[in-house]
Amino acid sequence: MTSSFGAANSALLVDHQKIQFPAFRGLRSSNSLSLFPRQHSVSVSSYRPSLIRAVATPAKPDSASGTKRSKVEIFKEQSNYIRYPLNEEMLTDAPNINEAATQMIKFHGSYQQYNRDDRGQRNYSFMLRTKNPCGKVSNELYLTMDDLADQFGIGTLRLTTRQTFQLHGVLKKDLKTVMSTIIKNMGSTLGACGDLNRNVLAPAAPFKRKDYLFAQQTAENIAALLTPQSGFYYDVWVDGERVMSAEPPEIVKARNDNSHGTNFSDSPEPIYGTQFLPRKFKIAVTVPTDNSVDILTNDIGVVIVSDNEGEPQGFNIYVGGGMGRTHRLETTFARLGEPLGYVPKEDILYAVKAIVVTQRENGRRDDRKYSRMKYLISSWGIEKFRSIVEHYYGKKFELFHELPEWEFKSYLGWHKQGDGSLFCGLHVDNGRIGGKMKKTLREIIQKYNLSVRLTPNQNIILCDIRNAWKRPITTALAQAGLLQPRYVDPLNITAMACPAFPLCPLAIIEAERGIPDILKRVRDVFEKVGLKYNESVVVRVTGCPNGCARPYMAELGLVGDGPNSYQIWLGGRPNQTSLARSFMDKVKVQDLEKVLEPLFYHWQRRRQSKESFGDFTTRMGFKKLKELVDKWEGPELATSRYNLKLFADKETYEAMDELAKLQNKNAHQLAMEVICNFVKPNGKGE
Repeated sequence: MTSSFGAANSALLVDHQKIQFPAFRGLRSSNSLSLFPRQHSVSVSSYRPSLIRAVATPAKPDSASGTKRSKVEIFKEQSNYIRYPLNEEMLTDAPNINEAATQMIKFHGSYQQYNRDDRGQRNYSFMLRTKNPCGKVSNELYLTMDDLADQFGIGTLRLTTRQTFQLHGVLKKDLKTVMSTIIKNMGSTLGACGDLNRNVLAPAAPFKRKDYLFAQQTAENIAALLTPQSGFYYDVWVDGERVMSAEPPEIVKARNDNSHGTNFSDSPEPIYGTQFLPRKFKIAVTVPTDNSVDILTNDIGVVIVSDNEGEPQGFNIYVGGGMGRTHRLETTFARLGEPLGYVPKEDILYAVKAIVVTQRENGRRDDRKYSRMKYLISSWGIEKFRSIVEHYYGKKFELFHELPEWEFKSYLGWHKQGDGSLFCGLHVDNGRIGGKMKKTLREIIQKYNLSVRLTPNQNIILCDIRNAWKRPITTALAQAGLLQPRYVDPLNITAMACPAFPLCPLAIIEAERGIPDILKRVRDVFEKVGLKYNESVVVRVTGCPNGCARPYMAELGLVGDGPNSYQIWLGGRPNQTSLARSFMDKVKVQDLEKVLEPLFYHWQRRRQSKESFGDFTTRMGFKKLKELVDKWEGPELATSRYNLKLFADKETYEAMDELAKLQNKNAHQLAMEVICNFVKPNGKGE
């Protein structure tokens, strides 16, 4: 199987007697496709275009070359397009599957797990993850997932940070029944895990606006473009019966186009080949200002650009975001996406495909810690990356368009859709739907025949609600504990945690089960240091450094780094546009207040007007913050203990009080700050 360059390679060589590319110190073998294999300088006189075997389709293990490949690459190569040995393992009576099948079932949307709370013999089960582009879930699929959770799972549904469901606790003997039921009820788990494009995010709000509708349609089109084509999923779970809707012709055309050497000729997987991608690949689409999707954390971030009449014209594209890292290995890191360029709207599928192919051909396949596209871009630099993508795209990218400031939008509460109907966004702590909440949601969704949307912040939106239904639905939701956002603690609104224990094999410490107590303790610290109830910080907790809950974008990120400790990250922003940095390692769970209390105390007293906690920690600098933590002996005595009379008359007090309100303070707090700031330069200072 081959991937050809065609005329595109020749075009690169026309105007240059010699073209040079900096060496990428990744995988290099006779099986590897780069622009010029095995050499970084090619003379026109010696170059002869040819068909070149791609790293995505090695004919056989190349032991002679000594090229190292990860074990997963070998499994993929031997799998007959992700069928073997899973198809055979599913026929055995064992409660689990072997190592190779465990890797292959990920492409089908499932992970093998066992309950780590249990001692002794491992009790295996499987987690299934659905694939729902832009979080859309039909009424039929929601009710199906609700039933499956009770019949075959652990009685709960988990909403993920990528707008999908996770169904935990499915036994191997029930897998085929559960998978086939999902498929036959307008759902899919294909590609929700594994080394390929994952669920494509888009704003979940069902606004009937041109830009939102176009963003959601684009997300669905990209998801369809990058869906595996070889039929392995249907062969394993529904005996080869393909349950698929007809695709728009523009998607089929973009997938099959090979005018710039992107495809594997005569392959059942024209984009992926036998080896698929080096690692998982994440894409999000959004509209300007709406950063509900954490746009900069994705391998590709796509932003609609509209004209003055609101008509979509094209897309800005970011590349190279990603969260995963490894503790105490500085060569692994979280990274924000950076601007690649702009493309007209009719070219978006071709541009996305070109980026995916660039990663497919050049991403590392020897060490999976470094296989994400962010490491390729970090190694090459954005200019070289852009030039290689343009080779597969067949065009130059236009200049990136200027965008307005990003905002985090939760879409909680009641909103008008724009078509006469309403939608209602509901906060779900950590995305876990169970108990009375689960029962009530099902009753409402079934009674009113509602569709739903899942959000990237682990919440759920009920759609297409008639005005007459608002009151009874609000009453039923409140009785089940699904409150309107004004009744939910602001800390909970933006908080997220990954599942971690007991089922995730990578967890080092609690996350989902631990965050309720952590948030309560943060709220207690807020009260102790004088922060108001309506003030908040973005808190995200993960049980390991892989970053599933995107903790490296949080104002306060807690990342498990020991059986009873977290690494503390500070410096993210509320609108998710800045990376946090590691502040302290190995902070024991019971010692969190020793760090958080001085940080929040000094934020309350030293912040600038409307300065967020993340911005405050960045401005102060970690060296100063660590000094404050080290010297902390508790809050200073209240000013009233000094019996100071700060205001000689009512007019001065009222004027100071008005100024203080602008900074969320009271008159006494602001007056003391003014006095302290005046005295310090003229006295001993700090």
